[in-house]
Amino acid sequence: MSATSRKSAPLPDDIRAMKGATPIVSLTAYTTPMAELMDPHCDFVLVGDSVGMVLHGLPNTLGVTMEMMILHGQAVARGLKTAMLVVDMPFGSYEESPAQAFRNASRLMAETGCAAVKLEGGAHIADTIAFLVARGVPVMAHIGLTPQSINTLGGYRVQGRDEGAGKVLRDARAIAEAGAFSVVLEKLPAPLSDEITREIRIPTIGIGASAGCDGQILVHYDMLGLFTAFKPKFVKRYAHLGEEAERAIATYAEEVRARAFPAEEHVYSNKAPNT
Repeated sequence: MSATSRKSAPLPDDIRAMKGATPIVSLTAYTTPMAELMDPHCDFVLVGDSVGMVLHGLPNTLGVTMEMMILHGQAVARGLKTAMLVVDMPFGSYEESPAQAFRNASRLMAETGCAAVKLEGGAHIADTIAFLVARGVPVMAHIGLTPQSINTLGGYRVQGRDEGAGKVLRDARAIAEAGAFSVVLEKLPAPLSDEITREIRIPTIGIGASAGCDGQILVHYDMLGLFTAFKPKFVKRYAHLGEEAERAIATYAEEVRARAFPAEEHVYSNKAPNT
């Protein structure tokens, strides 16, 4: 999708300007139909590498590839008209060097039409963020619980408690100074999230952080009750579509076996128009 087809969408600087103003609304999306539903309501939509878990059945996000992110990024782009598109950089696509990060980030932007990329990491990735921003790649950062680092973080644990708070705060300062236009704060204590939000000059987007963040994001499969393998404390179920879908599928199966479906109104006769 070309940049000209998405002129009405906000740009990273527009999101940056929302710091301290009306809370920023975001959800993840992986498909065109879901993106179309979100578009009128979200400021930006993230094609998250969580797609590996919720759509592809992977145990974590580490097996997600560039090709997967591009495929789903293109699908979501087709469904957006007014929300900004951000795409995750998958594990292994940016850690080696700033040059590697630029090659992959520029490919994501060129092939999906996204306005920005998101990458995980704090102070250790600040040089890469600065390198990308200097070359025209807007970066959304992600600190706290970084799912691509679960093997070194000891799993999906709350970060930034006790002595860990200082490190997370230093990470926040470093990525803001490097030029990120916003930062996702994941699974952090609320007081620390509030402190970061007050201190740095870019918007904070919370997921398991604090209502005081400049915005919020959730995985839409979680909040709609479509992904039920586990439910983090920070997820609120706004619907239970998974249960409704299962009931519908069970009813369909019963009707097929009873030959109740298709009924007369679902089949064609020789006389009726072929519609």
